Amino acid sequence: MFTISDLVQPETLAEAYQILMDKRNNTILGGCGFLKMGKKRINKGIDLSQLNLSYILEQDGFIKIGAMTSLRELEVHPLLKENFNGVLPKSVRDIIGVQFRNGVTVGASVYSKYGFSDLITALLCLDTEVELFKGGRMPLADFLAKPIEKDLLVRLWIRKTIRQATYLSFRNSASDYATLNAAVSKLDNRWTIAVGARPSKAAVAVSASAMLDQEKLTFEMIEKAAQRASEELTFGTNTRGTAAYRKALCQVLVKRGIMEVAACKSN
Repeated sequence: MFTISDLVQPETLAEAYQILMDKRNNTILGGCGFLKMGKKRINKGIDLSQLNLSYILEQDGFIKIGAMTSLRELEVHPLLKENFNGVLPKSVRDIIGVQFRNGVTVGASVYSKYGFSDLITALLCLDTEVELFKGGRMPLADFLAKPIEKDLLVRLWIRKTIRQATYLSFRNSASDYATLNAAVSKLDNRWTIAVGARPSKAAVAVSASAMLDQEKLTFEMIEKAAQRASEELTFGTNTRGTAAYRKALCQVLVKRGIMEVAACKSN
């Protein structure tokens, strides 16, 4: 349960940013899906619904996704189904339920850097940039590495390429958070392996990805890369699984992901 003393609907991004910075507990309201699960007293809740930030479109060789776009829109939009083997719709389709996905927004999901996020893991395996109102544009990996600072996430930019990708996750039950998730992609002979819900936030397995940058893959190479991913990334323990269990899952999911992408045909 959370409480809001005042609700405001700014008409510009500059106004929204100014209100956000006025007081420490002024808060941007996305879909409020995760706010509802905790306790927080908010001085001013900032509703961005008047700023036209819900969209998915192509521009200058990129796919632009506005911060107020819902996860359900990601799931069903034809442009995202047609690109990257539909990795983004696939990554969000098992998140709790349709009603929940209709409310949760892309901006809130990415800006909060949730460790359990399915979406962040999938976005990491693509050429994704984050655009902040104050901080500007930067690669998603750089954004995730920065300490959380007050700012407005305005939109995502995903370079539109013929990158092939897949997403996999393991859940204890259909509507639960992922115990571990993984995304694998390939553009030309360059591979990217991302693993999330470790339970810390998603990260790219850089060394394992580099092992696959060969003209011809062998089954032995795939197994070694999956093992390397499980060794170079760190894992923790929570109620959904132990660190050792997640490490073993990582090797299995990454191996499956590599094999799926290797079997893909270019768009």
